[in-house]
Amino acid sequence: MYVPYDMSKVKVLDLSQNFSADSPSFAFYEGPTVKWVKRLAFEGVNAQFLSTTNHIATHLDSPIHFYDPGPDISGIPLDKLVGPACIVDLAQFGVGDYQIYGPEHFEQWEAKTGIKIERGDILVIHTGYHHFYNEDWYKVHNQEKADLPRCFLKHPGPQSRFVEWVLDRGIRWLAVDCIAADHPFNTNVRKARPDLIPEVEAVIGMPLDEAFPWPKDYQCMHVKLFPHGVFHAENVGGQIDEVLNQRVWLGCFPFRFRGGEAAFARIVAFVEER
Repeated sequence: MYVPYDMSKVKVLDLSQNFSADSPSFAFYEGPTVKWVKRLAFEGVNAQFLSTTNHIATHLDSPIHFYDPGPDISGIPLDKLVGPACIVDLAQFGVGDYQIYGPEHFEQWEAKTGIKIERGDILVIHTGYHHFYNEDWYKVHNQEKADLPRCFLKHPGPQSRFVEWVLDRGIRWLAVDCIAADHPFNTNVRKARPDLIPEVEAVIGMPLDEAFPWPKDYQCMHVKLFPHGVFHAENVGGQIDEVLNQRVWLGCFPFRFRGGEAAFARIVAFVEER
């Protein structure tokens, strides 16, 4: 197991997205409100009031989001949130708009990189769709522009068979650089944008009811993984492009939210400088 013992030689990279009043919310979710309630000029202090749902910007979903026994955010041990991680770049395999990824892509990645995804690893999935998010503060190539419809509606995602592979391989938890861990048309996006269904079906080559049968496989990355204690962080981004196709030490740091079904989180990669 790779462990960066000498922290003086470790570079810390932020894989989180910005949060602001402009951070967009998911389909049928309320967006954030940020209000100034005190100003330095008048009260001698700056202070703000926030009102928001949890599933905005970079956040961690706890099992209780879809599985009532939980645990909640505060019930996830910190040592489970920190550990070895594989940063898998799916974009290099041409996985793009509306497409489905599966176990074969990760096994292809192992063969190409020579890195084995071990039991107990955190699996970070890079599709490149974080570049289209309006709060992406760090663009390595500087050519991608914010494109929220593409970010929300067209990112790739898995089918239920990927869930089985995750459990078989003993993945600790996952992080994705997409708005959601599930394919957008295996979420309520299907209800929000039914006009796009023919376009999606043309790309994936099958009816949606065959690819993602509801209710059997609805949001399978949530419904079928959370009861096994395998949760995920969504909307990762930031400096992720600097650590593609590597094994790193990763930490996810949500606030200690008792009863929380999700929480904003800072995702950090600790990379040994060579």
